[in-house]
Amino acid sequence: MPMEVIYMLWLIRLLILALIIYLFYRSFKYIIDPKRKLELAQEQKRFYFLDDQENVRKNFYVTYKGVLFEGEKYLGTTEDSFEVVSIFVWVNNVSSLKGLGYEDFHYVQNEIKERYPKAKIDWKSPIHELMRKSDI
Repeated sequence: MPMEVIYMLWLIRLLILALIIYLFYRSFKYIIDPKRKLELAQEQKRFYFLDDQENVRKNFYVTYKGVLFEGEKYLGTTEDSFEVVSIFVWVNNVSSLKGLGYEDFHYVQNEIKERYPKAKIDWKSPIHELMRKSDI
């Protein structure tokens, strides 16, 4: 067999090996992707909190009972440090709120408070109205 053919076969084997390694890498990255876990939890109507607590500029996402909440964090000063002092929470798809009650929003609020104890949590409409009516 000519040497060119042998080199070509080794090159093809090397390319196939590289492709297999790349596919393993991509599938591993897909499995551990936090956004995929968030989407899966939303489909399964489970609770999941996706947040980068080190980066205040990034919004966090919470899924609970199939509803996806988004929260925006604001940095401010406390007595002794800079902390997240204000959080606005809303839902992009208002129709997904059907069937949720005050207790559900209170649960989500407590989960947020657990991660950001010094923050004041404000809900955007229409959740804001429900929370205000229920607090009276």
